[in-house]
Amino acid sequence: MKHMKLSKRFEILQGRRRELGLILGFAIVAGLILGFGLLTEEVLEGDTEAFDRTVAAALRSAGDSHDPIGPPWLEEFARDVTALGSFAFIGLLTFGVIGYFLLIQRRGWAVLVAASVLGGAAISTLLKNVFDRARPDLPSSVRVFTASFPSGHATLSAISFLTLGALLAQTSPDPRVKTYFAILAIVPTVAVGTSRVYLGVHFASDVLAGWCVGSAWALLCWMVARWLKHA
Repeated sequence: MKHMKLSKRFEILQGRRRELGLILGFAIVAGLILGFGLLTEEVLEGDTEAFDRTVAAALRSAGDSHDPIGPPWLEEFARDVTALGSFAFIGLLTFGVIGYFLLIQRRGWAVLVAASVLGGAAISTLLKNVFDRARPDLPSSVRVFTASFPSGHATLSAISFLTLGALLAQTSPDPRVKTYFAILAIVPTVAVGTSRVYLGVHFASDVLAGWCVGSAWALLCWMVARWLKHA
């Protein structure tokens, strides 16, 4: 009898923890969406121009807007890093991860990855078409074909890497392992977005907006999946 009471209390505590987690998650999502909205307003009003110019100038050699700062190998390295947020790489990564989850009978995780990445790509494309912001007027060795705001590379890398990081973190109860996977997810997300500004194909405000959208969408998909799991 005593064991049953303890078990019941534990279930109640677990339920409350999940509820608090969902509330906190929705608060973070709301904050990210609000951040994107405020940033969008500033961009539309032209209030981010000074900020964008300052960041762009800081990443270019003094007196030569054609040349990013640093040695030639650094620009080549940035091109390699920026490819991690491309449709090609994200697509291959997504198909590979989905296939793996299906093989190990983790169909729910496979659906989560597919919905997160495909939905995020659709949102990014829609936002680009709506705002249709011109790219920075800077010479770059990277070819681009879409509008500038928000950064698709920043959006997709945030969605993909943060979602995978969250899934991998579930494989171990060890806080150190969870922290490790969180770092593995955040570092490439930041690196891809930074490389877009460094290479001159995006304004800093484009990348900030992409991070807001991508992080919010990844977290929202993860929360929905967790809620459905315990519903």
